[in-house]
Amino acid sequence: MEWSIRNDLPIYSQLMEQIKLALVSGGFSPGERLPSVRDLAAEAGVNPNTMQRALQELEREGLVYTQRTAGRFVTEEAEKIAGVKKGLAARQVRDFLEAMEKLGFQGGELLALIRENMKEENNGGDT
Repeated sequence: MEWSIRNDLPIYSQLMEQIKLALVSGGFSPGERLPSVRDLAAEAGVNPNTMQRALQELEREGLVYTQRTAGRFVTEEAEKIAGVKKGLAARQVRDFLEAMEKLGFQGGELLALIRENMKEENNGGDT
């Protein structure tokens, strides 16, 4: 897993976000055992206590669970993972719409731009 830490948000919340992204994109499979806190922290280049906090928050949200002596595992609840995926997508859409509004795009003009770009993508970028 590739980690990216910025200075604009608390580190633990960024770790949570990146683990959620891995969960919804197949980086971690439902029911899969997660690496240890120390291993994840070393991989991300963060303090183990910070990673522990991120995982505890994910556990509170029901995305991971702990089995005593066996470690932490990804939830097997497909609906919960689908809900997280939808939430992450909705936030991306809101961010996109805000950015487009700042550029002066609105309504039909924005839809036309999206359609044009999708058409180009479907044609392999040929114009």
